[in-house]
Amino acid sequence: MDLPPSAAGRPALTAADLPPAVRDHLLSGTHTADPVSGYLYDPAVAVRRATELRTALPEWARVCYAVKANSYPPLVHALAPYVDGFEVASAEEATLARQVRPDAGNGGRLMVAAGPAKTERLLHRLIDLDVDVVNVESPLELHRLQAVADRLDRRVDVALRVNPATVAVTGALTMGGAATQFGIPEAEVPDVLRLAASLPRLRVVGFHVHVVGNNLDPVAHAAYVAWCLDWSRRTAAAHGLDLRIVDVGGGLGVPFGGEEPFDVKEFGSRVADLTPPPDCRVLLEPGRYLVTDAGWYAAEVVDVKHAYGTWFVVLRGGINHFQLPTSWDIPHRFAILPVEHWPHPYPRPEVRDHPVTVVGELCTTEDTLARDVTVTSVRPGDLVVFPMAGSYGWEFAMPTFLSHPPATRTHLHP
Repeated sequence: MDLPPSAAGRPALTAADLPPAVRDHLLSGTHTADPVSGYLYDPAVAVRRATELRTALPEWARVCYAVKANSYPPLVHALAPYVDGFEVASAEEATLARQVRPDAGNGGRLMVAAGPAKTERLLHRLIDLDVDVVNVESPLELHRLQAVADRLDRRVDVALRVNPATVAVTGALTMGGAATQFGIPEAEVPDVLRLAASLPRLRVVGFHVHVVGNNLDPVAHAAYVAWCLDWSRRTAAAHGLDLRIVDVGGGLGVPFGGEEPFDVKEFGSRVADLTPPPDCRVLLEPGRYLVTDAGWYAAEVVDVKHAYGTWFVVLRGGINHFQLPTSWDIPHRFAILPVEHWPHPYPRPEVRDHPVTVVGELCTTEDTLARDVTVTSVRPGDLVVFPMAGSYGWEFAMPTFLSHPPATRTHLHP
């Protein structure tokens, strides 16, 4: 695990950079005996993002929220009427997706199962939950799925996940065009299609291609979608496959490093020029793009201390709650939310107008959330608040190390 890169003295965000409702809610938590340490979500932000994406896309596109990005149930329920379904990667995610009320708009009507290492137990549960499509990762997974479907006397639709030989699109995370555990190498697809055709309980309905994460280039991403459609159409025709689904995965980016945001209107206008085969649904599986800006991680400052030229701000929390800053090669910006109340008889240390390194409560130097960020003032009892914490926050943390209390999770109500 790498430490977050140095911010080289760049300033922290200010409290004014936080939405007023977020500030008010977080400050209300400082009146309790327990230190603030957890997540605050605003489902309305995710709903707006989903609405913008759905409006920009052509009618033939389908948006399936990738539950792995944030599985907080009120957030998933809020998104349900504004997406066409869900992409799930575990039995628990699939169960949550099926718990969405059936009358909640068109949400919950489509469920796509993805991810490597699907066991027979997981496949059994997915079929029990009436998953619409299983994105299959390997020949062995086809055999495993056939065995489960045979025991359950069910027919299962599958899409083969393909790892293309070359990938023209780039992002913060590459999962295709290289040796990874994901998908079937492009050259092996014909053999795997022949295997699938020999398994009577399975019906191949299309292909799944998910090669990149956090791409900020809408032109390149539209070209990637065009490639997926063209490749899938040609491959299906060559093998007599009735192409019903082309799943292009997620990968729509958010500007963690202050870059230009992903231009969803530009992306939508370019995708609208494409023509899928008749009766073929094109699935997009955004996760991070929908929910990143809908979450904030806030942790109370427990100590402020100096050692060998560095000021440390020590939190009640850390990578056991919020590991995202250690996984991206960018300084994740934060704001200091001052708390004036200090109900203790002992001194309250303070550092002013100086770079600080923000660390957590774990017994390892890897528990570092930000380095060399200049703050105007920070004291014990103040809150350090990280915006853009709505995706891969709590879901990506390591909560059992040292067994400290877990992060709280709550949300703003309309």
